[in-house]
Amino acid sequence: MTEPKVRAGTTVDDIYQVLRERIIEGTYGPKTRMSQRDLAEDLDVSRTPLREALRRLEADGLLVSEANRGMQVAPIANADTEQHYAMRLLVEPPVIAALVDEFSEADLEAMREVLDRMAAVVDRTREFQEAHRHFHDVALVRYPPAIAELTRSLHTMIYRHQRAYFSRPRAPEEILRTDEAFLAAIAARDSGLVRQLLEFHLLDAALGLVLDIDPDHRFDAVLLALRGQGITLDHDEKGRVARPARVGWVRLEAARMPAITTTNLVYEPRSET
Repeated sequence: MTEPKVRAGTTVDDIYQVLRERIIEGTYGPKTRMSQRDLAEDLDVSRTPLREALRRLEADGLLVSEANRGMQVAPIANADTEQHYAMRLLVEPPVIAALVDEFSEADLEAMREVLDRMAAVVDRTREFQEAHRHFHDVALVRYPPAIAELTRSLHTMIYRHQRAYFSRPRAPEEILRTDEAFLAAIAARDSGLVRQLLEFHLLDAALGLVLDIDPDHRFDAVLLALRGQGITLDHDEKGRVARPARVGWVRLEAARMPAITTTNLVYEPRSET
């Protein structure tokens, strides 16, 4: 892949986008020291817009500051990724359910077009990831500004983790199948099913990304978020999850999804109480 460049007349936004892409792509790996002098020379930019771009990247969570060491690229930690998904589980499904009637036909058509692109590149992981991100970005324009900003930040952190570790060969087909059902539920204005499918999708993605790296990971933040949302997940007393794990909904308003099985999860309506 061609490394992103900056152009003449570079702005803070230009510098930010180039550095962000390099961090996500792994050009600057975790704990890489981000020397302002070296970066200014490499990018051929002045220090003032560079400093602002670095501050924005720190606010995104892509950089961290350490005393006497300046800024470094943030590490990629399973525990952090689990917490990012826990926050998404708490925020996004109820927001999407509340906004389902506000999706326009243009929104739905845009999502259908992205689904077609996802299907066309299902065997090309990086292109599939990018298309999948665009699919869910369509909804972000409907979010209230503060919620949209938080969600974009969480997406960025998770997307970086995905770019580094996304490799399961069956995952793209499973994601595509769930997204197709999700879009159909939005088109039908079925808010309960929209919420439930997004909860399933986020949990499925969280388990896949975290457990592919550490099969013995002990979940806590995700399990807390699930309890708060009235969702059950099979796990042992230490928070370890064996795949595929059975998931269920206990809240009274939960929709009745059809049975779904992925590498990570099993949902069977008849198991509900």
